[in-house]
This record gives sequence, structure tokens and C-alpha cells, in this order.
Amino acid sequence: MSDASPEAARDSRIAFAPNLTSDIVLDFAHSPVAVGSGLVILIFVLGAVLAPWLAPHDPFDLASIDLMNSFKPPFFMQDGDFAFPLGTDHQGRDVLSGIMYGARISLEVGVSAILFATALGVSIGLSAGYMGGLMDAVLMRLADVQLSFPAILVALLVDGVVSATLPGSLHEQFQIYVLIFAIGISKSPQFARVVRGSTLVERGREYVMAARVIGLSSWRIVLTHILPNVLGPVLIIGTLNLGFAIVSEATLSFLGVGLPPTEPSLGTLIRIGNDYLFSGEWWMTIFPGLALAMMLMSMNMLGDWLRDALNPRLR
Repeated sequence: MSDASPEAARDSRIAFAPNLTSDIVLDFAHSPVAVGSGLVILIFVLGAVLAPWLAPHDPFDLASIDLMNSFKPPFFMQDGDFAFPLGTDHQGRDVLSGIMYGARISLEVGVSAILFATALGVSIGLSAGYMGGLMDAVLMRLADVQLSFPAILVALLVDGVVSATLPGSLHEQFQIYVLIFAIGISKSPQFARVVRGSTLVERGREYVMAARVIGLSSWRIVLTHILPNVLGPVLIIGTLNLGFAIVSEATLSFLGVGLPPTEPSLGTLIRIGNDYLFSGEWWMTIFPGLALAMMLMSMNMLGDWLRDALNPRLR
């Protein structure tokens, strides 16, 4: 019985953790795809976080915007200006600065939405998997119904319902929080399904039975013993879905139901530039689109590598 005790299981996990961490670091260092994806993501994150200091111009500073600089092409084209490396938009704002500030808002919305989806999905999955019975049936059927619809449609529905209930004066002020809530709700069933399956496996383990025998409460067993063992798949799903959450925000903003023009994300920049795409000012939408595509591709490639690195069958 001593080998199956919660303390023994915890000690084994502690002994195993450094080896697993060192193996993952070693695999990362020897994977060109992982290193390249990580560097691209690091560049975007640093550029977004340090935008107030690194960006050539401040697109939110109305005093520094000159309409005479509008529709300037990138520096490598005729009439281009090195002061605006990627050109300017219809209001004379620097496109490069707009991408840096836009990536900052897109990352903020995407990370916040995934954190909310993780907290909600993990809570639902743990409750359904450990409790079972009627709670499991009800929660999983609701998740199945939600998964039967595309995530963007669920986000559109939630965003429309919540926005309609807010007074007009508060709509723009809280729109970013509404967007985070809508995207988080649309992504949470994936976390719930995976965590529920892992919990069903873990609750039959010997260390869980031993914890029940010594009288630990159900919630203590769930939080201190089962939860640490189901975080691996959660980390993989979170990494893969972070890119899709950013794309969902960009899609909603492109459709005009996302962030307001006063808080331009990458999706908002693409939507604004799309109005001038066929008139020759292609850089207004192409460069933000390329930035969004590179960010999404890097996150997906890093998530794929992480999934393989944490898979014990491939080790």
C-alpha cells in the first residue's frame, strides 16, 4: 500500500519532473523548427510589449499624425520614405507601428481568451470526469452541442448577445472584455473534453484510491493529485489554440464586430486596408496579413513540436 500512497506518487512525479524538463529543453535545442518558431514568437512578443519604445511612431498620438503623409508606399518603392518603412495608411499612420501596436492588442486578447477557456474548460472537465453520473452527462452533452457549431459562430453569437445587453455608452468601453469572453467560451469545450477523458483514467489509479482510503476530500484529491497529471494535454491544446484565438479575434474585427477602431488590432488593420486594396495601396492590408500569418504558423509549429515532445510513446 505504501507504494500506492499519494506521497509516493508525488515523490515519483517530483523525481521525474527534472528529467522530463531536461529532455524537453534538449529536444528544443536540437529542433530547428522549434527554435525558429520560438524565435519568431519571441520577436512578435517583444515587439508588441516594447511597442511604445521600439515603434517608429505612435499611431494613437493624434498630434503626430499628418494627413500629408497618407498613402505613402513602403521605402523600397518609388516615393517611399525611410521614416515609414512599410508605408502609411489613409490617415498618415505608420503601418509598421500599427502592426506592432496591433499585435500587442491581438496577443492580449488571444492570451486572455485562452487563459479564460483553460480555467473554464479544466473546471468543467475535472468536475465531469471525477463526479461522473448526471453531472458528467449534462456537462458533456452541452459541450457536444457547442462543438457541433464552428467556434467562430459561437463567438459571434456570444458577442452579439452580450453586446446587445450592454448599454450603448458601455459597449465600446467593454468590447475588449466581451471579445475575450466570447472567444474563451467558444474554445472551452475542447479543454473540457480532453481533461474529462484524462480524469476518467486518473481517478482509477492506485494513488487516487489510496487518497480516498486515508480520507482526503474529493476536491483535495482533484486539485493536488489529478490536476497535475492532466496539465500536459492542457498545455498542448492551449499552445495550439492560442493562434486560433488570435485568428478568431482578427476575424471578428475584420467583420466589424470585434474591437473598435480606437483599439486597432491586426484584424482591424486588415479590414481598414482591405477598403484600399484594389486602389493600389496594397501594403495597408498585406503587411498586417503577413504578420498575422507568420504569428499563427509559428504558434502552430511550436504546438506541434510540444505535442510530440510530451508524448511518452515518441520518447
